[in-house]
Amino acid sequence: MSKKIGKVAVLKGGRSLERNISLKSGARVEKALVELGYSVEGIDVDARLVRRLKEMKPDAAFIAMHGKSGEDGTVQELLDILGIPYTGSAVLPSIRCMDKVLSKHIFVADGIPTPRFYAFNRDAFQELGAVDTMPIIAKELEFPIVVKPSGQGSALGVRFAHNAEQLPAALISAFSFDNKVLLEKYVKGRELAVSIIGKEPRALPVVEAIPKTEFFDFESRYTIGKADYVVPAEIPPDLASRAVEISLQAFNSLQCAGFGRVDLILDESGGLWCLEINTIPGFTETSLLPMAAQSAGLSFSQMVEEILLCATG
Repeated sequence: MSKKIGKVAVLKGGRSLERNISLKSGARVEKALVELGYSVEGIDVDARLVRRLKEMKPDAAFIAMHGKSGEDGTVQELLDILGIPYTGSAVLPSIRCMDKVLSKHIFVADGIPTPRFYAFNRDAFQELGAVDTMPIIAKELEFPIVVKPSGQGSALGVRFAHNAEQLPAALISAFSFDNKVLLEKYVKGRELAVSIIGKEPRALPVVEAIPKTEFFDFESRYTIGKADYVVPAEIPPDLASRAVEISLQAFNSLQCAGFGRVDLILDESGGLWCLEINTIPGFTETSLLPMAAQSAGLSFSQMVEEILLCATG
């Protein structure tokens, strides 16, 4: 695609809980593409999306939507039907990565280290008595236990249960975000992220996020000053290489493409644990992917264009 004549639809916003972050990501992407010479139209995604795309007839869609409908394969399916190439992963990998429980089962099957976990849907509690397994789970995972909604991004709905009394409230909170929840063994350590980019996937420098709260939550991720970042992470070269190795293995195992970010924990004994893959990480001023790209010598515009040119149909 020629950047002088290429017409690009930047899909942003939508109605997920990450809407405001998506609007910021989309605005930065639009600005970069315009500066590069592309013909760009930003679309705040709503029920008119298909109609607008059919009228616009873009050469490609740059998906800057976060959360449900953007990262879960929904918009990718529509773009496939319309025959419009798009950035990032295809439908199946998007579904796999958005569902933390599904992705962790794949990690286990493929030998990718991930914290031990259990998962339940709402019916298991309401109809099958899953609540009676909580003492067993508490004994095996040990407190604190991390409780997460399966299908949310940006750490939305994540709670820590430090004891048995806190577990019910953590579960109720997670179920308010999704019909399926993940109970995960807490791994104390440093929060690392490996961003991956390119038609032939390559890892950018490892980033360490140092939150000023209990963990790298939504506020820490998107509020300037709520977390510190070290790029590249100050870890021994062998650990950095191992983090990249695990991340690329996870990225390829779930059949991701174009770009993404793998989140890991480096525990106190030097072990690395894969938590999840974000198929559409943020493009905001505090987002980790642009930080990693800059550390690798890629400007924001160069990074955006490389992602665009990986668009698949």
